[in-house]
Amino acid sequence: MQKRLLIFMMALFVCLSVLAQKDNTAWIKKNYSKSEHYITMRDGVELYTAVYSPKSKKGRPYPILMKRTCYSSRPYGADQFPSRLGPSDELMEDGYIFVYQDVRGRWMSDGTFDNMRPQVERKSDKDIDESTDTYDTIDWLINNIPNNNGKVGQWGVSYPGFYTIVGALSRHPALKASSPQAPIGDFYFDDFHHNGAYVLGYYPITTVFSWQKEGRTTESWYPYYQPGTQDGYQHFLEMGPLKNQTFYDENAFFFNQLVEHPDYDEFWQKRSVIPHLTGVDHAVMTVGGWFDAEDLYGPLNIYKTLEKYNPNAFNMIVMGPWSHGDWARRTGMQTIGHVAFGEGISEYYRSEVEYPFFSHFLKDRPMPELPEALMFDPGKKRWDRYMQWPPKEANDKKLYIHADGSLRFDEAPSANASFSEYVSDPAKPVPYMPYVKMGGTPRRYMADDQRFASQRPDVLVFQTEVLTEDTKLAGEIMARLKVATTGTDADFIVKLIDVYPGDHEQYDHNPNFIKMGGFQQMVRSEVIRGRYRNSFSEPEPFVPNAITDVDLRIQDVNHTFKKGHRIMVQIQSTWFPFIDRNPQTYVPNIFKAEEEDFVKATMRIYHDPAYPTHLEVQTLN
Repeated sequence: MQKRLLIFMMALFVCLSVLAQKDNTAWIKKNYSKSEHYITMRDGVELYTAVYSPKSKKGRPYPILMKRTCYSSRPYGADQFPSRLGPSDELMEDGYIFVYQDVRGRWMSDGTFDNMRPQVERKSDKDIDESTDTYDTIDWLINNIPNNNGKVGQWGVSYPGFYTIVGALSRHPALKASSPQAPIGDFYFDDFHHNGAYVLGYYPITTVFSWQKEGRTTESWYPYYQPGTQDGYQHFLEMGPLKNQTFYDENAFFFNQLVEHPDYDEFWQKRSVIPHLTGVDHAVMTVGGWFDAEDLYGPLNIYKTLEKYNPNAFNMIVMGPWSHGDWARRTGMQTIGHVAFGEGISEYYRSEVEYPFFSHFLKDRPMPELPEALMFDPGKKRWDRYMQWPPKEANDKKLYIHADGSLRFDEAPSANASFSEYVSDPAKPVPYMPYVKMGGTPRRYMADDQRFASQRPDVLVFQTEVLTEDTKLAGEIMARLKVATTGTDADFIVKLIDVYPGDHEQYDHNPNFIKMGGFQQMVRSEVIRGRYRNSFSEPEPFVPNAITDVDLRIQDVNHTFKKGHRIMVQIQSTWFPFIDRNPQTYVPNIFKAEEEDFVKATMRIYHDPAYPTHLEVQTLN
């Protein structure tokens, strides 16, 4: 059981669990030599670094392509080789000096690990952060690894994506190209939180980050969570309030940080890389997936911030129909759960986008005509090319909900004193999938069928008439909710859904019992913990029964709702166990809430001329 859980947890974060990959070990051993080094940082800490150099003299000197990771640079040993090098087989076969480094405090590197280590803006000679470690590493590599051409690139998926973007702030003159992929931008809005709500789905895998190791190690040192069941929904219901948990002890430093910092205080604020993204003068290509259950906030906000504060830098974004890291190794048909998006999507990205990006900036090869924003449209199942994101030509519109369950563009409600209501019961929360397994966040939920939820009495459903023409949403979304609750705290979840026509074609990859006719495909969704409606740093209770504004920023979309489909919006207050339960009684810290704090509450969502709940969207003709 322990071995199986270890394999799962590492696969989840290193993005190997569902990705096809051929074993190139023999080829790599034949064509690359390996050396291992301990590079000394400016404060004296030594970081383990593995270097794979091409044996061929053809193409010398070679650029350096580096990944820094907290997930292990295995295999360890100068005679041990991995099954793959670099971001793709195309780049591996083209010839680069590939460098892998364990960040400080992890695996074979020395020092102390700090989750999302804060960036230090004004540094003394001994101040360190991940950007100084990147700078010191690049400097050593350029001066000590033979046959390099003086140019360095970096890439990484997920947490290594964070190390890539924070490494871009090293501003080393040899650093020419960075590709943060599914990068964490801010732990309060990526991964462990969503707008103040704790991602309970991460509870079993928080163990990977919560314990410090003692000395250099090639073996995992943290304990493994063993729930004794695969039914995550029932397991966490039976656990009760989070204060009942017993797995994470006083030495589990990161879990304890989560508990002690429920608000967006200085602890979290200083761990966000977003405010520091200035002074970047080399090429950056940020990559993400529209159906990334872990890190969707990061790619979009990193790209936008770089664009705002670094106008002269080469800065582009790629968003495909992928879950977490699919683009790196997926081949053939790209699917998310029951939905198919097309053949060869990841291969196109790797050969026609990623390969020429690094080739141009590190090998001075001609640059293809790449757009500022290469954004896949999952509705049309095609790539769109934009000069900027969001598109300049997008039109601002409003989608209003109405008392009859309808959803209408730019037509505000007219019925006075009008609202829809439901009873939210923490003892019977709405699941976020039809079935919930243990371990992490199942990636398919981002495009999953929502019919199971629309049938519940504690989920409100609003939808358009059948569309008579294609309707494309491209850009940002803001939900403007007008709510009231009989409690003093509440969560609100808003889901944007593409409703398929009854005669929609079947997909070959699905079992026969999955019927796509009437499928309610989730396009985008988000949650906000209501206490943070005015400030993520300063929570405040609701006044019972008072009509209150709750604004919820929903991540961007580029999706065509096709003729014959409908647009649906669902609103609810529980989303379990992806998100922990709000007791619906205001308490200072939900991690420490008591059983008696969890109460039923009646939620009202207003569709009234004075209180018109709506979504602000951007559309393209």
